[in-house]
Amino acid sequence: MSPVSAAGHSRRGVVRSHTVIGADPAPAGVHVDLATLLSVDPEAKCRGLRAQAQRVMALCAPGVLSVADVAAHLYLPGGVVRTLVAELVASGHLLAADPFVPVAQRHEAEFLERVLHGLERL
Repeated sequence: MSPVSAAGHSRRGVVRSHTVIGADPAPAGVHVDLATLLSVDPEAKCRGLRAQAQRVMALCAPGVLSVADVAAHLYLPGGVVRTLVAELVASGHLLAADPFVPVAQRHEAEFLERVLHGLERL
């Protein structure tokens, strides 16, 4: 008999999200945040990976996804997915890249003065 809450919801079959990553902490030296872009190493083999790790690999196989995208697709918290992805990056299954952020360029003083005057007129 499965436990039933006061609202009548059964807890049978519920798996806590942190059990997805097992007991191992995130590998040292691998920094992954929610904006990190992931792609599959074409030479990586999925044999021996846990079910959630295989799901991450399948999601990233067609192209590049961010860690946040993977978390949304798997319906898992970002912290759990970050740890799972860090393990896959450390083992060489996934390639991680920082998101592209264009380098800021200096604007001409005349342009900035026109913007300032325009704002003052508002």
